[in-house]
Amino acid sequence: MNTNKQGFSIIMTVYDQAHELKENLTAFLTQVYEPGYEVIVVDETSTDDTPDVLKLYKQDYPNLYTTFLPKQSRSFVRRKMAFNIGLKASRNEWVILHNINNKISDENELQAIAEALDEDAELILGYISKKGIRLQPFASYEDARYHLLKAERKLKHIRDRRFLNYTWGRYNFIIVRKDVSYDVLKYFGQKFSATSLLGYRMRILFKNLFGRSGTTFIKFE
Repeated sequence: MNTNKQGFSIIMTVYDQAHELKENLTAFLTQVYEPGYEVIVVDETSTDDTPDVLKLYKQDYPNLYTTFLPKQSRSFVRRKMAFNIGLKASRNEWVILHNINNKISDENELQAIAEALDEDAELILGYISKKGIRLQPFASYEDARYHLLKAERKLKHIRDRRFLNYTWGRYNFIIVRKDVSYDVLKYFGQKFSATSLLGYRMRILFKNLFGRSGTTFIKFE
């Protein structure tokens, strides 16, 4: 358990997600956490009202920093590039790679994470449920490589069109030390065969059954 509270940098990338920003961003920006934190949103050159929404939020929330990815063709690699930009802008030892679709449900969530943080871990995966969040620590970010590689692609409806959205694996957010965060990005957006996917699933099952203990569940009423 961590007794030395510290600042966090929450990093998200968005593309045509003005609606999700209006619904969920306030919860990220109004956490009750005395050491302070910052929220960094990287716009992947959206074509909807996302830039305007972010400008409005910046007027009211000084802990919000926004930037954008230069316009290029859409690809899964763009999210990796966008997170890289967000990491360069971050100022804290620990960063949280999050998704605007995964809403924070409690104003004390960040403080609870800080209190439960395993400082011996380089990376922690966070899982969100209706009752709370579960934190799964890994001594090294490389120990989590199969969890990170086993990304899922789901068909998402955004505005009037559909496209394949890269959604990571079963986890909802990643907490990682900034000094190894750039190494973690190498696992983002990699393509793999069906055989490789089966292998990843088996390794994850083995890791969860026989790997390092220390998983923490944080319950919110």
